[in-house]
Amino acid sequence: MNVLSPKIIFAAWALTGLSAVALSGLVLSGCSRESPVAPDVKIQSPPAPVPHLEYTPIPIGALATDFGRPLVTYVEIVDLDGDGLPDVLYCEAAKNTVRWIRQSPRSVFTEQIIGQDISAPAHVATADLNGSGRLDVLVASMGQITPNNDRIGAVVVLENLDNQNFRRHTLLDHTARVTDVRAANLSGHADRRLDLVVGQFGYAQGETRWMENRGDWQFTSQVVNTQSGCIHTPVADFNADGAMDFAALISQEWEEIHWFHNLGHGQFKDTLIWGSTNEDYGSSGLNVADLNRDGKPDLIYTNGDGFDYAVRSPRPWHGIQWLENRGNGYFKFHRVGDLPGAYSPCAADLNGDGFTDLVAVSGFADWSNPNAISLMAWLNDGHENFTPVVLAHRPTQLITAAVGDLDGNNVPVIVTGGFYALPPFEYMSNITLWRKK
Repeated sequence: MNVLSPKIIFAAWALTGLSAVALSGLVLSGCSRESPVAPDVKIQSPPAPVPHLEYTPIPIGALATDFGRPLVTYVEIVDLDGDGLPDVLYCEAAKNTVRWIRQSPRSVFTEQIIGQDISAPAHVATADLNGSGRLDVLVASMGQITPNNDRIGAVVVLENLDNQNFRRHTLLDHTARVTDVRAANLSGHADRRLDLVVGQFGYAQGETRWMENRGDWQFTSQVVNTQSGCIHTPVADFNADGAMDFAALISQEWEEIHWFHNLGHGQFKDTLIWGSTNEDYGSSGLNVADLNRDGKPDLIYTNGDGFDYAVRSPRPWHGIQWLENRGNGYFKFHRVGDLPGAYSPCAADLNGDGFTDLVAVSGFADWSNPNAISLMAWLNDGHENFTPVVLAHRPTQLITAAVGDLDGNNVPVIVTGGFYALPPFEYMSNITLWRKK
């Protein structure tokens, strides 16, 4: 495997991303039917109209030029200070910082750095780890974005002291490169104390673990999987037994999705729920969403990594998938659509019809082609049939996205981050807010 593999790089990056596909895959062909007058003449019915969905891009926070080449690895929408106005948190690896774009007042965004000198931060999440009533910031530190098998990763928490200032705690270090940290009450603490799930990409060796919260910023750790290439570890009660489970996306040559069933008493059963036979499948993102609104948490999954190739030719297998939770640990695989370089799958009702749609971004495409897609949606007709809608061609090279109601009008907006590890270094962005027109 190429040492510069960003399957390795990005698996390394662990971003949440989108998929893209050949333009022909986005064309809706009409059905033909025979004419009752001349049976030997075929009349083609017009193609079904493509749903209209249009967004306006608005840069927020620090400018792209402040970084030279932005390396945004993850964005999250969350009301960090509890003032009722959702904010944006993001990790960026150009200056090794975690940044908070605070919304106050409505639609006015001000950025501040809340975590400095965090080597290659790859993922950020929030949770109240010490019972203070304030959201702390959980950071996965890779130590280095590019491939490295040294134990240079860390789990860092920025303790929220007063919704303005943050104190740094390192809960785990000198470990395989960390790509994801999530919080949940995995051990069933009566006081609802939150534990941690940690994904570690590593390189030749990696790990997936959980860390039990013993209180006073002390955690004990247990490894549950030793495969390399773990990117994301979303948490949910997948089998409705009242105990929180978690999933893991394992990239590298594995290209697998695992379910860690919480058996109680600190025990987890590792079950492979899906895997590709294509070692070049390019796993890039995993998220939880109840796509068909049946009350069971599903998984949405992108594959689009391709940074390890000098020539950025299309890979028709890149795209976005839905793993439908049928219960009892069975997940049915559905291919939703194609997108070259797909990363960061997100779910929301984008057009207000009551059905859950999908969004993804592209970090890997032929950017010399002005028709290369950087932001894509798939609209759900209510029967889980999806129509692809291109939202943007510029800015390019996006590997992370989040969707949420920033404006307080129940209309979801999209937030994206630009990641420019490889040329061309043009049409760049740092953080972009996309509002629906």
